[in-house]
Amino acid sequence: MAAELIDARGTVHRPAGGEARIVSLVPSLTELLFDLGLGDRVVGRTHFCIHPAEGVAGAASVGGTKKISFRKLAALEPTHVILNVDENTEAMAAEVAAIAPNVIVTHPIEPRDNLALYRLFGGIFGRADRAELLCGRFAAALASLREAAAGWPKRRVLYLIWKDPWMTVSRETYVSRLLALAGWETVGHDPAVRYPEIAIDAALLAATDLVLFSSEPYPFKGADIDAFRAAYPAGRARLRLIDGEMTSWYGSRAIAGLDYLKRTAMSLPDG
Repeated sequence: MAAELIDARGTVHRPAGGEARIVSLVPSLTELLFDLGLGDRVVGRTHFCIHPAEGVAGAASVGGTKKISFRKLAALEPTHVILNVDENTEAMAAEVAAIAPNVIVTHPIEPRDNLALYRLFGGIFGRADRAELLCGRFAAALASLREAAAGWPKRRVLYLIWKDPWMTVSRETYVSRLLALAGWETVGHDPAVRYPEIAIDAALLAATDLVLFSSEPYPFKGADIDAFRAAYPAGRARLRLIDGEMTSWYGSRAIAGLDYLKRTAMSLPDG
């Protein structure tokens, strides 16, 4: 008996058949759809949906992840629209539901949630075999990372996603739980806020082994690290850039993300 196809909101979905017209409002999940062989069914996307470049060029942009043109969305006559709890807003979800007969809500909060995500999309859109192939690749990458991490030292990590104000990730987020696989515990946690503002001070940096400057949503560059080093006494903390797509994108890119985290950790001294 096939497993029920239940999304993050608890909605039970049925297999779509061959006539699905999909709009994805989540960049990482747009990429997943193409990797499942569903590119020909993706009729719409956000302008942040950039992978795969050749594929997404053929799908109409309806706006961003927080604000879209509902007129453009309706004109695409979607049968399915894909949303995410963190990426999109509740108000957007309500308006989308008035346009599309099927709204798929996602909310992966730890790496292993990708397995259910692959199977959800594979089951709805008739790509179960491809979904299982992705599951196998993910499981292998996860096992490899865990085996390597068993010999690594534990580290306290400040993962910066924004400046003016400085912002980080709490431990209930996908990013934090991914980093935990390498034995990296994120600092600046606020149980009430998933992406809290923080104050950078000597006490925080004294308790930090590694400061990571993510390439998204704020596009940190080397100059930002230079400015940070000049403004704050980093002490023993190492400062480095990190690819935000690899650490925050779930979907098929999460497989490469596990390998990327492994390589990054291994590149650190004593790491």
